[in-house]
Amino acid sequence: MTYKTNSRRDLPKQILAVVVGGFMLFFAIIITWTVGYQLIYAGKIFPGVSVAGVDLSGLPRNDAVIKLSQTLSYPNTGKILFRSADKVWVASPSDLGMVFDPSASAMAAYKTGRSGGLFGALSGQVSARGFGADVAPVILFDQRVAYSYLQNLALQVDQPVVEASLRLDGINVVAQPGQIGRLINIDATLIYLGAQLQSFRDGEVPLVIKESAPKLVDVSSQADEARRILSQPLTIVVPNYRDGDPGPWTYDVPVLANMLGVNIVDVNGKPEMQVGLNPTALRPTLSEIKTYVDRLPENARFIFNDGTGQIEPISASTVGRSMDVEASILAINEALLRGEHTIALSVSEDQPAVADTATGAELGVTQLIQQQTTYFYGSSDARIQNITAASARYHGLLVAPGETFSMGSMLGDVSLENGFAEALIIYGNRTIKGVGGGVCQVSTTLFRTVFFAGFPVVERYPHAYRVSYYEQNAGGSVDPDLAGMDATVYFPLVDFKFRNDTSSWLLMETYVDVRARSLTWKLYSTSDGRSVTWETTGATNIVSAPEPIFEENPDLKKNQIKQVDWAAQGADVNVTRTVWINGQIYFTDNFTTHYQPWQAVCQYGPDTDTPRKTAQENGLCLVPQT
Repeated sequence: MTYKTNSRRDLPKQILAVVVGGFMLFFAIIITWTVGYQLIYAGKIFPGVSVAGVDLSGLPRNDAVIKLSQTLSYPNTGKILFRSADKVWVASPSDLGMVFDPSASAMAAYKTGRSGGLFGALSGQVSARGFGADVAPVILFDQRVAYSYLQNLALQVDQPVVEASLRLDGINVVAQPGQIGRLINIDATLIYLGAQLQSFRDGEVPLVIKESAPKLVDVSSQADEARRILSQPLTIVVPNYRDGDPGPWTYDVPVLANMLGVNIVDVNGKPEMQVGLNPTALRPTLSEIKTYVDRLPENARFIFNDGTGQIEPISASTVGRSMDVEASILAINEALLRGEHTIALSVSEDQPAVADTATGAELGVTQLIQQQTTYFYGSSDARIQNITAASARYHGLLVAPGETFSMGSMLGDVSLENGFAEALIIYGNRTIKGVGGGVCQVSTTLFRTVFFAGFPVVERYPHAYRVSYYEQNAGGSVDPDLAGMDATVYFPLVDFKFRNDTSSWLLMETYVDVRARSLTWKLYSTSDGRSVTWETTGATNIVSAPEPIFEENPDLKKNQIKQVDWAAQGADVNVTRTVWINGQIYFTDNFTTHYQPWQAVCQYGPDTDTPRKTAQENGLCLVPQT
C-alpha cells in the first residue's frame, strides 16, 4: 500500500521530466540542424534563393556572379516597346541606359537569410527553402541616356498647337482646321521606364503625352462667310439716291480680297474668329468717298421782284449730308455677312433753314435796303471773267439773322476748273499773273455795300497798295474819297466778314454789266431805320513810289519792253463810319488803311540798248508825281 501511494504522488514529476526532456531533445536537434545548416552553406547562397528567376541555391558568390553573367542577358537582348498612334519604337534596355550588376546582385542573393538578427535570418532561410526567394537584380540606370533617347522620340511625336486659320489663294478662301498639340512628358515617362527595367522583363512602356487643344478648332463657318463676301463685287451707294448725288462706287472681287481681314475677338471668355473687310484697309477708301458725300445744307436762292415786292426762288434748297465713316464700316460688314452686295452708306441728313417755298414775309425780306456799284474800266477779259464768276457765287444768297457771313467760305475753290481765269494778282511784293485776279473787285463791292447798309464789319483787309480799279467812279475817273474803301480776299488766309445784326434775313443780289464795266451789289431785307454817315481823311502821309526795276527776260526779243508791275504812291487813309438808328447813334467804327509805296517793274529782251530810256519813251515804268 505504501508503494502505490508513493507512485501516484510521483507521477506528475515523471511526466514533467519526460516533457522537459523532449523539449531539450527538440532544441538540441534544432540547434544541431541550424549549426549544421550554417556550416553546410557557409560562403554559399542558401537554397531557394534566385535573382530574376535564376536559381543560385548553394552557389558560392563568385559562381553566382558567373552564372548571372552567363544567364541574364536582358540588358542586351531585352525589348522595351514605345508606342504613339500608329508608330512603334523598340529599344534594348542597354540602349536606354540600363547596366546589370551581377556582382551586386549575387551579393544581394547571398545576404538573403543572413540579415535581420538570429530569428530574422532563420526565418529568411526557412522561407527561402520552403517558398523560394527571388531577389531583384541590381541594375544601374543612367537616365541621361534614356532622356536623350526619349528626346529623339519627341522629335517624331511632338507637334505644336495649330490654331484654325483662313488664308486666300487669289480670291479662293482656304480654311485650315486647328490641330491638337502633343508633347511627350519625358520626366513622367522615365518613371514608367525605370519600373519596367527593374522587372527584367520585356514590355511596353507608355509614353506620357500631354495634349493641348487649340483655341480655335473649326473655322469652316467663317470660311463660308468669307466666300459669301467674295462672291460678287461690292457696290456702295448714298442712301435715298437722287440725280446729281455722287456714286455709286463699285469694287470688284480682287479688290475686296485685298481688303478682307480676319479678327480674333473674345466672346464670353472664348476666342472667336470674325471675318469682314479690314477697317484699316476700308477706312481710307471711305474717307475719300466722304469728301464727295458730305455737303453743308444750302438754303434756296431767291431774287427780289421789285415789281411785286415778293421773293422768287432761282434754285432749290439742298439737304446737307454727313457721312459717318466708322458706322459705314460696320454697316458694310454686317450687310456683307447677310449676303448683300449693294450697301448704303451711313449718312445723316441736315435740313436747310430755308426751303424754296419760303416767302419774303416769313423771312423779313421785303425791300431794298442798300446797293453799291464799283467800276473796272481797263480790265482785261480774264479779269472780267473772274469778276463774273466770283460775283455769281453770291447771287440769291441769304444771310440769317445774327449770322456772321464769311465771303471766303462761300467763294469756294478759285481754280480754272471752276470757271476762273489767270489775271493779275498781288502776291508777296509783286503783282503777278495768277488764277482769280479780279476777285477783289467783288470783295470791295460787298464791303462798300455792307459799309453803307450799316452792318458791323467783323474782318476786313485792304490791299497792299492803291489799285486804281477800286477808286474809279462811274465816269472812269479816280475819286479820291474812295481811297481806303477796298477789301481783299485770299481765302483761307485773308477773308472779309460781316454780321447781320438784325432780326430779319438778308438777301444778296449781284449784277455784272460788262459793257458798263460795273458790278452792282444789292441787299434786301426789312429796314430797322438805320442810316450811315461817314468821313474820310483822304490819302495822307503820301510817299513817292520807288524807282522802277528793270529785269532781263530771255523770253523777250531785243529792244522789246514789257511792264509787269505798276508804280503806286504810298499813303495812309482813315475812314470813320457812324451808324444811326432812328436818329440815335448805334455804333461808330474806323477803317484804317496803310498803302505801301509800290515800284514799277519792266522786263526787256537780251541785248536791249538803254532799256530805261526805251521804256520811258514808250510810256512804261513811269513814276507818279506826288
